[in-house]
Amino acid sequence: MSIQTAVDAGRTAASTGAAGQPYPYQRVELVEPDWTRFPGWRDVTPAEWESVQWQRAHCIKNVKQLRELMGDLVDERFYADLERDQAERATMSMLVPPQMMNTMAPQVEPAGAGSLTEAFYDDPVRRYMIPVFSDRRTDWASHPHATRDSLHEHDMWVAEGLTHRYPTKVLAELLPTCPQYCGHCTRMDLVGNSTPVIDKLKFAGKPNDRLGDMLDYLRRTPSVRDVVVSGGDVANMPWPRLEAFLVSLLEVENIRDIRLATKALMGLPQHWLQSDVVDGMGRVAGLARERGVSIAIHTHVNHANSVTPMVARATRAMLDTGIRDVRNQGVLMNGVNADPHTLLDLCFRLLDGAQIMPYYFYMCDMIPYSEHWRVSVAEAQWLQHQVMGYLPGFATPRIVCDVPFVGKRWVHQLAEYDRERGISYWTKNYRTSIEATAEDALDRTYEYYDPIHTLPEAGQAWWAEHGQLDESALKAAEVAEASRRMAALQAH
Repeated sequence: MSIQTAVDAGRTAASTGAAGQPYPYQRVELVEPDWTRFPGWRDVTPAEWESVQWQRAHCIKNVKQLRELMGDLVDERFYADLERDQAERATMSMLVPPQMMNTMAPQVEPAGAGSLTEAFYDDPVRRYMIPVFSDRRTDWASHPHATRDSLHEHDMWVAEGLTHRYPTKVLAELLPTCPQYCGHCTRMDLVGNSTPVIDKLKFAGKPNDRLGDMLDYLRRTPSVRDVVVSGGDVANMPWPRLEAFLVSLLEVENIRDIRLATKALMGLPQHWLQSDVVDGMGRVAGLARERGVSIAIHTHVNHANSVTPMVARATRAMLDTGIRDVRNQGVLMNGVNADPHTLLDLCFRLLDGAQIMPYYFYMCDMIPYSEHWRVSVAEAQWLQHQVMGYLPGFATPRIVCDVPFVGKRWVHQLAEYDRERGISYWTKNYRTSIEATAEDALDRTYEYYDPIHTLPEAGQAWWAEHGQLDESALKAAEVAEASRRMAALQAH
């Protein structure tokens, strides 16, 4: 067969689907699920649904409200499962906007009592937004090295809420609340309400003082050019206050990039469609262009079902203001998206349907009670390999491991890997703000730990001997860490 004949055959096979590609691409039209399938929203009008005030007022905050919404479409065993998790495992309190709730079990038509139970248990968005006790592992619910602030962001505060972790970039946590609370939140020691498992820390300074201290640090630190404005979620900050902070940030000469972090672009797109927010973002984007500064929005979508026409409308509204881009930073989680087809479905839904750029997938961080979500570095490497080649290069997400005391590392960047014990070793090429005088910071290795249940039998046996923590020891460790962090907060 000649080269040209082979090329022609390949084109024909690809166009007809006969090539048998491992992932068959097909563009999918976005759909807003029918919210009236839930008994509690049977009479909700489209006008109410599109109202941000209605959405915020009808968030699901507890088991009672979930019952009122779903009634007997979900069995009692699910509600009991949820109540036990809230009492014994949940590091985040419940808070789910109707927009996000409506993407759970989106294709299922209720047919009577208990009809949604299995679909609800299996739903990927439910798995990380409304975790239940039976989701969690009973062998290793938490890794022995899990910590409340697993990335040690607070250790790197240079002002209260301002983390200087990378040479040219900082993270500004403006506030400790969100329109929605994800079960796997990496900032679970500060963000949201306390739960029976976690007593949350609180900012000590007044909001204006904290933001002023952040700006003062940036003015006197010309090496910083990039600010991630986050929290919490910036959608929970009243727009005039957020705009005032962004304008002040744009006045700092060395700042060249600003990224606004908001899961609410997906969870509460109605917020970003408000006229005052759209107009205000237009003013900020215009000022940024005048000063040669790039502004982008980073959102957090973990499953294709979450990308609806409302999300696409909000994204389009933001892009039309003149910001540079809207990018997605998802989290890799078992039961949610940790397989190649699901990841690619999400990436294409973001790119084709909503003009959101697939950007990163983070491995789920080592916080307490997260082992059922986490995957091993080896599996993350395999997933990265499986998604390559389907998307444009500029829109192919990089799967990264956020290594404690290091930062984001592509999953293939590890220096060594003990697969039996699930310990990967990583190096770095810069100092964080807590290592100015540490001579070995750039020469040593830093550890990251795979979930123990993913290890071979010998590795699991090693951890059973050397790493087992009982519940009382885990609680004592959490209390000690919380006390240390509270002292650090007060010191600031």
